[in-house]
Amino acid sequence: MTTNAELAGRFEEFADLLEADDVEYKPRAYRRAAESVRAHPTPIADYVAADDREAIETIDHVGDAIASKIVEYVETGEIEELEELRAELPIDIADLTRIEGVGPKTAGKLYRELGIQTLDDLEEAAEAGEIQNVKGFGPKTEENIRENLEFARTIGQRQLLGEARPLADDVLAFLESVGTVERCEVAGSIRRWRETIGDVDVLVGTEDAEDVIEAFVDWDSVDSEIESGPAKASVRVGEIRVDLRTVVPAEFGSALQYFTGSKDHNITLRNYAIDRDVKLNEYGAFDVSAIDEPESGQRVGDRVAGETEEGMYEALGLEWIPPELREDRGEIDAAANGDLPDLLTRDDIRGDLHCHTEWSDGNTPIDAMVEAAADRGYDFLGIADHAEGPGVVADMGLTDTEILEQVEAIREVAAAADVEVLAGIEANVDADGEIGLGEEVIESLDVIVASPHSGLGQDAGTATNRLVTAIENPAVDVLGHPSGRLLNERSGLEFDATALGEAAAEHGTALEVNSNPRRLDLWGSAVQAAVEAGAPISVNTDAHQPATLEYMRWGVHTARRGWAEPADVINTWELEGLREFLH
Repeated sequence: MTTNAELAGRFEEFADLLEADDVEYKPRAYRRAAESVRAHPTPIADYVAADDREAIETIDHVGDAIASKIVEYVETGEIEELEELRAELPIDIADLTRIEGVGPKTAGKLYRELGIQTLDDLEEAAEAGEIQNVKGFGPKTEENIRENLEFARTIGQRQLLGEARPLADDVLAFLESVGTVERCEVAGSIRRWRETIGDVDVLVGTEDAEDVIEAFVDWDSVDSEIESGPAKASVRVGEIRVDLRTVVPAEFGSALQYFTGSKDHNITLRNYAIDRDVKLNEYGAFDVSAIDEPESGQRVGDRVAGETEEGMYEALGLEWIPPELREDRGEIDAAANGDLPDLLTRDDIRGDLHCHTEWSDGNTPIDAMVEAAADRGYDFLGIADHAEGPGVVADMGLTDTEILEQVEAIREVAAAADVEVLAGIEANVDADGEIGLGEEVIESLDVIVASPHSGLGQDAGTATNRLVTAIENPAVDVLGHPSGRLLNERSGLEFDATALGEAAAEHGTALEVNSNPRRLDLWGSAVQAAVEAGAPISVNTDAHQPATLEYMRWGVHTARRGWAEPADVINTWELEGLREFLH
C-alpha cells in the first residue's frame, strides 16, 4: 500500500530537485502539496483504488496536475516527470541535504561544479579541499561538511514517529478485525513514543497463531512478505517494515512489558526483581525464592503474573509505569515511592500558541485556522507567522510594517471568532540571541515565539548562551523549537537543557515542545530536565494548515516522555492565567 508519507516524500523530492535546478515558484507548490498529503487523515491510495479523482482534488493544494501524479505513482510505483528530473540531476538529494548548510540549491551547484552526486563524492571532494574553491564556499563550509558527514550517514535509517504511528494504528485496526486475535498492541520504541523508530513492532495474544500469521501476510495493505514462521512474521507496507509476534493470551502482559522496553528500563527492572526473589521475562513473573538455581530455565518458580502488564509491576509492589517513561531515568524508583507523575493528556490541552498562515509560509488564511481551532474545541489560538530573519524559509518572513498590518487582520478575525485569537509572531533568534523586532511591534503583540533557524553549528556553550539570552529577553514568551533540529535531516544546536530550564523558570519564559513530527523539539530528556528546573512548557504544533493542528498528538506524548504534568504546560491553563503569564 502506498502511504501518504511515501507520496509526500515523492513531492518533497520533486521540490528539492526543482530548487536544485534553480526553478522558481514550483518548489513551493510541491512542498505545500506534500504537507497536505502527509497530514491527510485518509489513505489517499484508497481514493485511487476507488477511482475517486474528485476526492483527491479536494485535498488542499492538490490540483489536477498533482492529482494526476498521485494516481500515476499509486498505480505504477513511479512518476515519469520525477524520473526525468532524477536523470537530469542524478544526485542523492535526500542524503546531501542532510548535511547542515547544504540545501537543494547548494547540492545542485556542487553537482554542476564538481560532479558531486553522493555523500561519498562529497566526502572525497571535502578531503581534497575542492569545495572551498567553489564560488560562495570557503574553508569553514568545507570543514562543516566534513564534520557532519557521519551524522548524515547514520540518520535516515529510522522512520519518523509521525509517519510510522498512523500505519501502526492501521495495523492494530486490521488485527482487531481478525476473529482469532484476542488482544493486540504495538510494542518497542513506537509504544514508548520515541521520535524515530526502526520498525513497527506488534504483539498479538491468540490461541491460533497460524491463522493470525496467515491473515497478517495476506492483508491488502502489505506490499511484500519479508519472512514468516509459526509464531511471527515480517512484512513491508510502503517503505516501513512491520514485525508481528504472537503469544498465548496468558503471556500477553509479560510479553508486552518485555518487548516494549526500553532495554535499559528492563535491565533495571529485572535487577530490582532479582533483589526481591522474583524472576522477570517475556513469559511472566516468577517467585524463585524457593529455587536454588533460578537461572536454570525460563519458567522456573511459581508464576505470579504475566496475563496483564499491570500485574508484572504489581508483582514487584510497583505502580504501572506508562510506556513513555520507560527509559531508565528514575521511573522505577518513582513507582516504588508512589511518585510517578500525573502525566499530561490530550484532553488537558486548551489551545495552541504557534501556528502559521498564508501571511508567511503557511497554506491557509487566518480565519480558516481559527475556525479549525474552534472545531477542535480550543479556548485559544496563537497566530505566529515568521518575522524576517536569517534562515527563515524562502525569505518569507514579515517586516515590522507587515507584522503590524497582520495584527490588524488578526484583530478583525478575532472579533467574530468563537475562540480567543492571540496576535503573535515567530521571531528569529540570531547567532547572538537577539530577536530583531521593533518596540512598536513588540507592544502590539500578544505572544512572541522566538526560534533559532540559522547558525545551528555553534558549539554547546555558545548555543546555550545564545538561547539563554533569548529567554532573558522580557519580550520573549516562548522559546520555540530550541535546537532547530529536523529529524533525519539536520542535528541542530546542542545545549545544556538544565541551564535553559533554570533560565526559563527565572524569567518566566516557556520552552516549546514543537509537535511537528520532523522536529519534536524539545525531546523527552530535555523536557524532563526543564520540568525538574521548574520551567514552564508550551506544547505547540507549528501548524501550517488546519490538518496539521492534529500534530498536537505527537507533542503531548513527547511532553509525557519528559514527565510533564498538566500544570507544567501553559497550553492547559485557563485563559486568564495564560494572559497573565504572557504579559
